This record gives sequence, C-alpha cells and structure tokens, in this order.
Amino acid sequence: MTALDPVCGMTVNPDTAAAHVERDGQTYYFCSKVCAEKFRGPAPATSHAEASDWVCPMHPEIVRDRPGACPICGMALEPRVATLGDAPNPELADMSRRFQIGLALGAPVFLVTMGDMVSGGALGHRLGAGVVNWVGLLLATPVVFWCGWPFFVRMWRSLVTASPNMFTLIGLGVGAAYSYSALATIAPGLFPDGFRMHGAVETYFDTTVVIVVLVLMGQVLELRARDRTGAAIRQLLALAPTTARIVRDGREYDVPLDAVQPGDVLRVRPGEKVPVDAVILDGGAAVDESMVTGESIPVDRQPGDHVIGGTIAVNGTCTIRAERVGRDTLLAQIVRMVGEAQRTRAPIQRVADRVAAYFVPAVVVVAIVAFVAWAAWGPQPRLANALVSAVSVLIIACPCALGLATPMAIMVGTGRGPRAGVLVKDAEALELLARVDTLVVDKTGTLTEGRPRVTAIDAVAGWREEDLLRLAAAVERGSAHPLAAAIVDAADENGGAGAPASEFHSDTGQGVTARVEGKLVQLGNADWMSSRGIATAALTDWADQRRRTGQTVLLMAVDGQAAGAIAVADGIRPGAREAIDQLRQEGLTVVMLTGDHHVTANAIAGELGISDVRSDVLPADKRQIIAALQSAGHLVAMAGDGVNDAPALAQSTVGIAMGSGTDVAMESAGITLVRSDPRGIVRARRLSRETVTSIRQNLFLAFVYNIVGVPIAAGLLFPFIGLRVSPVWASAAMTLSSLSVILNTLRLRNRPL
Repeated sequence: MTALDPVCGMTVNPDTAAAHVERDGQTYYFCSKVCAEKFRGPAPATSHAEASDWVCPMHPEIVRDRPGACPICGMALEPRVATLGDAPNPELADMSRRFQIGLALGAPVFLVTMGDMVSGGALGHRLGAGVVNWVGLLLATPVVFWCGWPFFVRMWRSLVTASPNMFTLIGLGVGAAYSYSALATIAPGLFPDGFRMHGAVETYFDTTVVIVVLVLMGQVLELRARDRTGAAIRQLLALAPTTARIVRDGREYDVPLDAVQPGDVLRVRPGEKVPVDAVILDGGAAVDESMVTGESIPVDRQPGDHVIGGTIAVNGTCTIRAERVGRDTLLAQIVRMVGEAQRTRAPIQRVADRVAAYFVPAVVVVAIVAFVAWAAWGPQPRLANALVSAVSVLIIACPCALGLATPMAIMVGTGRGPRAGVLVKDAEALELLARVDTLVVDKTGTLTEGRPRVTAIDAVAGWREEDLLRLAAAVERGSAHPLAAAIVDAADENGGAGAPASEFHSDTGQGVTARVEGKLVQLGNADWMSSRGIATAALTDWADQRRRTGQTVLLMAVDGQAAGAIAVADGIRPGAREAIDQLRQEGLTVVMLTGDHHVTANAIAGELGISDVRSDVLPADKRQIIAALQSAGHLVAMAGDGVNDAPALAQSTVGIAMGSGTDVAMESAGITLVRSDPRGIVRARRLSRETVTSIRQNLFLAFVYNIVGVPIAAGLLFPFIGLRVSPVWASAAMTLSSLSVILNTLRLRNRPL
C-alpha cells in the first residue's frame, strides 16, 4: 500500500516514510522532512499568514508554500485564504502572457489554413504544400512547446504520480497531433497512402495551435472566475478600518489598528466603523450590524452594550473599551472559519471522486477504439481521419468540470454565509442541513432571550421576600445558569446579596445547595425538593399559576423547611414565531427541549406554535432524545446555545450553535449563527439548500457534457448524419464545460436568503 506525498507528489510507502502529519483526522506521509515542514507551514495566526499556503481547490490536502499546479489534478493552486492586499495571481499572469503570445503566433497558421480551405486548395497549390507545412511547423512549435509547456509538465506529473487528469488528455491529444504533423512535414515519404489526401499528407498545425490557445483562454477565464470566489473573504477583510481613534491622557488621536490593545478607550464618531470588539462606556449610537447579522436595520446601542468590530455607527458618538483585538475579534474569527470551511469536502463529492478515478482511463480506451474503428471502416484518408477522431475524443473529455462541481459550490456557499450571519464549520454540515427533517430547539437562549428577570416572590409565613431574595442571591452567585443571574441581578437592585456562601453544591439542571449566614439554603425544582424530603405543597398553587403564564418557578427551602418560591420570566425572542412558522412550512418537524416544568414549557410552546414539547429534560438527557429520534430514522438538526447543549449538538446530524455576538468558535456545532436570532436557522437552511442545488446542477452539467460529448467526438453520429467533431471544436467545448460549472456556481453569491 502506498500514499502520495501531498507536497511534491511522490509515491511514498507509509512504512518507510520520512515523516507523517496528522491533520483533520487524516494521516499524510512524506518522502522527506522538508516536505513535512512545508506541509505543516506557519501557524495560522492571521489571514495574512494563512495566505502564504497555496492549496488545490479540488484536493485541499495538497498544500504548498508557493504558487504552482496540483500534482493530482493539475489545477492551479490558490491561496488558502484571500487577503485584502492580494497581489495579482502569478498563475493568472503567466497564463495570460502565454495566451497572448500563443494567439499572436497561432493566428497566421489558422488564417493560412482557413484561406486554403476557402480557396478550395488554390492557396496551398500556389504556395506549395511543403511551404504551407513548413510555415505551420515554424509558428506552431513555439506555441506548443512554450505557450503550452505547462500542460505537458502537468501531463508528465500525472503519469509519474499515476493520477491521470484533464492535462493528461490535453497533452496526449496535442502531442499526437503535433508529432504527426511535424513528421509529415519533415519526412512525408514515410507515410502510407492511408494518410494522403490528393497525394499529400495533411497536417494539423492549425488544430494544435487552436487547441493550445483555447485551453489557455479557458485557463485564464477559469482563474479569473475562481478568483471571484475569494471576494467574500476580501469583502469581510475590507470591513475592518485601518485606524482607530484612541482616547488617552485627555487627548484624542488616530493610531494604526494594530496598535490597539485590550482595555484601550476609543472614540467612534458618526459614520465611522467600530475598530474592534468592545463595550460602550459612554454615549450611544445606532449601529449597522448587517455584516454579521444579515439585518439591514441599525440597532441602538447604549452604555454597557457590546459592539462588533467592522460594524458602522450610523449616527451618534460613543466611547468604547476595547475587549478583543487582532485575531481574537469576531471578524477575524469569521474570516478564519470561512477559510477553513472552504477547504473541506462534502459527502456528495465522493460521487465525483469515484467517477474521476475511472474517467481518464476510460476516455483513453474510447480514443483507441475510435482510432481503430475509423482506420478500419472510415472514409479516406482513413488513418488521418482516425487520428483526428482520437484526438477529438481526448480533447473534448473534461474531468476538470466534474472535479470542480462540488468544491466551487462549497467555496461560494461558505463565503456567502457570513453576509447572512451564518458561519459554516465544514462542508458536510452545509450539505446535510438541507436534508434534515427534524429540528430540535433548546428553549432558553434560543427561543427565548436568555436574559430572564425575577417577576414575583412568594414567601411562606415567617419570611420576608427581601430576605429570601438576599439568601437566594448569595447561593446563586456560584452558579452559571441564566436563572441564577436573574436572581443575583434582582438582589443587586434591592441592596445586594447576603454574606458569601460556602459549601456550594450544584445538581446540574435540578437545584443548588449552599450555606449562607449559618443557614442551609436550597433552591430547585419540585422533584429535586421532593427527593430531599422537603414538603412544598403550600407553594404548588402559586407556582402553577405562574407557570401557566410561561414563567419558571424555583422553590426555596431554608434548613430543610419550605420558605418560598421565586418566579422568573424569560421573554420570547423577536422573530422566534416567524422562524418556527417558516421552518414548519418547509416541512420540518420542530421539537422544543427544556428543563422547565411541563406547564411552563407548554405555555411557551403554545405561543410559538410548537406541538412537540419535551419538558423537565436534564442537560444529560438531551443527547439521548436526539439519539432516539435518529434511531427512528430522522435526520436531526439541533439548535442550542453551545454551552450546556454541547453533547446534544455533537450527537445531532447537524449542530447549530447560537452565537453570543463575540464568541463564535463553537467546536461542537457544524453551523454557527453570529447572533442568537432563530431566523438565522431559516437562513442557514436556505443557504444549505441553495448550495446543494448548485452542486447537483454542476454535476448534471459535467456528467451530461461528457456523456454526450465523448461519443459524438468518437464519431457515433457520423454513420447517420455525417457529423464529425474536429479537435478545434472539441477544445472549445471542453473550455466551455468548465466555465459553465464555474459561472453557474457564482450565481450563489447573490442568492437571497
């Protein structure tokens, strides 16, 4: 068993490899430690560092430190991540220069041939067949061996690495046509009568130069189109300002953005971009956050609110304190995530990979069969026609279109997502989201705002409400649950909590216990209280009344005796009902999970129009519920806050993490929404469906083109309607096939979500 060195393309035996590297769950083997170091590359600290790596759009495992061609497919490598200051693509510049020179030298050859055809051979008769052939040889040689040299280099690499590709076919076709024509010019007497027409051996210098020029033109157009797929990242990078206005020692002055450090105080004036992720200290502004949320309406931000670097203060002025700068900002994380996602492979790519593995050998076989058939049964000159047919078959076949069908769509789709507030971690998640039939949604922080507040307190005889709140807040300061934060905030507004708690213990999702001011204080749900032998019947009616209005109730005991209950309400997120309705219209079954009492859960679900509710669910049970749905044959997407829901997100077919605005690196989810807006789930699914549709269209175009084109080029229709495809038209069709896939994919960039 052998492997391919992804850097130099050499065949390596894993048992004797000089080095190996683990990356993305795969093992890569290298012929030398130098290749291994090149593959590892520099640490991806910033997008500029990432841009120093060049990768293949079809084979992301191929990584090099400079431009070049992929040793597997022969395609031009491109930067791993685009940067704002990208220099012109050296591969594009080189191909453009070769195309221009090839066009200048090849045009006379083509014009002389066409003139001879139009004159019925009179031009060739006057000049002499030998003169025309020698002129063709003189001009075609630099076109083939200089302008078309990269194609022969890539063909040779494909043969050495046993990875036949598009350039294998082009090199064989052009090489055969040129070699035949050159030999016919230099030594025409060597050819039998089967190669002669009107007593002369016909040459195909015009065919070779046209093929080379058309393929070069296709490469130029393809490279330009592929360059546009990096536009999404460049647009994101352009959002960051180059300077920031710092406030220091009573003075304000502009500094380079790189000079800003966490804790610096900055000023943002009307119309300016927020330079870094920060919190507002003074003033306020209407901030356009469309670049990360997809919402065009500016949002009012006041002191204490967080703002995101790259957003725009439409009006108003404020001072902000920098919190995250450089590579830690949301914008930098988005750029990094998009770049990584664009290099992953979707499951549907396996179809194209399997076909491509047999495609080139099959085309070579068809070309040989076509040559034999034309040589045996074709019209005179049989051998010349056989050669032309074989070359046409080799040229018209285009595995490039097949290979580009999926990677190009993934690159454009993942680049389109950030404009709608959707970040894709990998291509598999993007593809699978279009196929899910069930969406499981966590209530707190996803369907609700995640900022609950205390609405009422019920104290039993002998206790005052303010005393219960003080003790409860002292206990809850040790908890990270949103309900705990609501109790602490309420206590702070009423004079603060009691003495620091000790002996704190938490049963996740059920209740907490601590000792405060010498008293044992317990807060939790009814089942948890009952398991500890605490009677709470006196609080039941009050608790049920609150739950029926969608409030969550925490029961409280002091020294083993029921002391009261605290009601907390968490408002439904704006747009939650709209999102649920749209998802249901698209055929999804929506399931709501919550640890709340069933009365509270049903009240919230009723407002949202959700019929399938799973209440009193512990965090550890969420994963089991998703596993049960999957066992029943469902493809399940899970949307949660990415913290307590991490196991469930990982278990689901596709995990959707609701972003907090500045923390988007949620490793347990395949999809992250920049803002915790349920409507982002709708946009994410539409992006997935549009991307998958584009992939299917691309594969259809590639398959149909080859299924129809190759047999016609072989001469299948000649016995019926006399149709033959010359190598010139074959090369034009081959170029258009790749461009059709690319241009179809680029339509994704402007799809409404």
